[in-house]
Amino acid sequence: MPASGATGALLIHITGHDKPGLTHSLASILARYQTRILDIGQAVIHDGLALGILIEMPEALRSSALLTDLLLEGHRLGVQVKFSASTSEEYEHWVHAQAKRRFIVTVLGPSIEAQHIATVSGALAAAGLNIDRIDRLSSRTPLKIGEGPSRFCVEFSASAPASAAEADEDSVRTSLAAMTAAGDIDVAFQHDSVYRRNRRLVAFDMDSTLIQGEVIDELAREAGVGEQVQAITEAAMRGELDFQGSFRKRVGLLKGLPEAALARVIERIPLTDGAERLVSTLKRLGYKTAILSGGFTFFGKVLQQKLAIDHLHANTLDIRNGVVTGEVIPPIVDGQRKADLLQTLALSEGLSLEQCIAVGDGANDLPMLRLAGLGIAFRAKPLVRASARQSISALGLDGILYLIGVRDREIF
Repeated sequence: MPASGATGALLIHITGHDKPGLTHSLASILARYQTRILDIGQAVIHDGLALGILIEMPEALRSSALLTDLLLEGHRLGVQVKFSASTSEEYEHWVHAQAKRRFIVTVLGPSIEAQHIATVSGALAAAGLNIDRIDRLSSRTPLKIGEGPSRFCVEFSASAPASAAEADEDSVRTSLAAMTAAGDIDVAFQHDSVYRRNRRLVAFDMDSTLIQGEVIDELAREAGVGEQVQAITEAAMRGELDFQGSFRKRVGLLKGLPEAALARVIERIPLTDGAERLVSTLKRLGYKTAILSGGFTFFGKVLQQKLAIDHLHANTLDIRNGVVTGEVIPPIVDGQRKADLLQTLALSEGLSLEQCIAVGDGANDLPMLRLAGLGIAFRAKPLVRASARQSISALGLDGILYLIGVRDREIF
């Protein structure tokens, strides 16, 4: 049993070249002295070890040979061992500081420069947030450009005292959002909560999110009304027009289009880069997936089968005698209906909305992006990027995996 009469704590710092058995050797010495462990943490960067062990330091241990034995073992192992003592009052203050608010900041892009790290860490420091941990989530980066995947991601874990002003959090979001203006990186700022590690449902918009393009624009080209429909589409996605009215107007311009044109559109619109990798990984991890789209079911069904999507809700184009009638079968899936469908799916799956992720690019996606625990604007219009809490533009759709904490090496 540990000796009585504790007078404080001792932090043991071990640094040097990592090797198998090192932790065991040092822990065995602590075990020989029946030491009580209060905290332990370790990080390895390029085989460089940083190991910290916080132990209870009763009076009996102060007069023992424990520290000498640790120093000698460290010398034998080729690592440095240093000690930092704290009083019982200092230790109790540390224990009660667990009420801190905690955040996750994810920085991702084709590459990350020192200036990016300096700006992120500066924004956190200016708001009174302390960086507790930094982890690389992407694969190891080769020195020669072009030899490996063109993506890099680091995750910062930061904390603030529970008494810190809410305005500090707002200032961090503003500062970090400004970093993304150039489009070379994305920065996500999330609360580190139990929900962040337990998302279970991902709802995707389809057009310009899961696929590269707008199906209705392609249909319009087939019908010879491409410019008229595209102008209405762009105004609607910017939030300048009511979705339902503009949607009916666009569909009306398709009247008389042969049904055979739908198959041609299916053939020529590709998936968004990273979509297959993202969805297949989510499925293996046990996530449910859904398409909630203001587009059309004829394309949504193809995607649902190709990607093994669990749920599909989109608009049904009215076709009679092999010809598009210019009508859509109600109800129309607009922004509010997407949000309602997300809520219904969460309820049917036994999930809270905090466990849901929504991904979209247009103004009609904002209601579901705001409702979900994690709403992500993907390669979105400026209005949507400014209104969504998270956005990704610098990487493909599989960049979302970093936002839920998945490392490249964990994808099998």
